Amino acid sequence: MPLTPGDFRSYDDDRQVVRFTMLNAGVEVPCAVSTDAMDRIGGKARGGPQAREQQFLQLRGQIEDRAQHKFDAVELEGLPPGVILRSIDFPAP
Repeated sequence: MPLTPGDFRSYDDDRQVVRFTMLNAGVEVPCAVSTDAMDRIGGKARGGPQAREQQFLQLRGQIEDRAQHKFDAVELEGLPPGVILRSIDFPAP
């Protein structure tokens, strides 16, 4: 079943990730994408929390497509199980 967009949650500066959710039949799936991954697909590094949220929103389609792929492949991590995207999950431009 296709995931649907959820919510932007936060930028975690300590972990260098953006946390967001996707929905699987109405059930939240926790997700995270590393800032390195966003910089790779976005072509440039961004700054603080507001810049990272903006960057996530601009790249959201590509990020969610990759999250769907990992979800379908059951490549889930953590408790509760979720999708974690790293730069290796995105092909080099």
